[in-house]
Amino acid sequence: QLHLVESGGGLVQAGGSLRLSCLASGEPIARYGVGWLRQQPGKEREVVAAISRSGSLTYYGDFVKGRFTISRDDSKNSVFLQMNSLRPEDTAVYYCAWPNNWRSVADPTDYGSWGQGTQVSVSS
Repeated sequence: QLHLVESGGGLVQAGGSLRLSCLASGEPIARYGVGWLRQQPGKEREVVAAISRSGSLTYYGDFVKGRFTISRDDSKNSVFLQMNSLRPEDTAVYYCAWPNNWRSVADPTDYGSWGQGTQVSVSS
């Protein structure tokens, strides 16, 4: 069974950058598309970005607007989220998970194998 663990969160100032990592165990991550989702206090989870199993397809939430980049390195059993130009409104717990179906990649309720999350805090 696929097990995902996130890392790389922290506290940064607005305009700064962070790189999140999602490390898989249990199964090769190459078998899965993977997404990054986030949950802000008092709000529902939303999909930040996703990458297909082959890496040829990517999806980004509208609020990303070219600031974030998702990538994968199957040799490291990992998926990454490079976040630049961070804003205070990006403060959230960030999770990685796999989409059950690429057609529903934008639906945060259609993901499985959630990690425990990593906190990202952006100060103004």
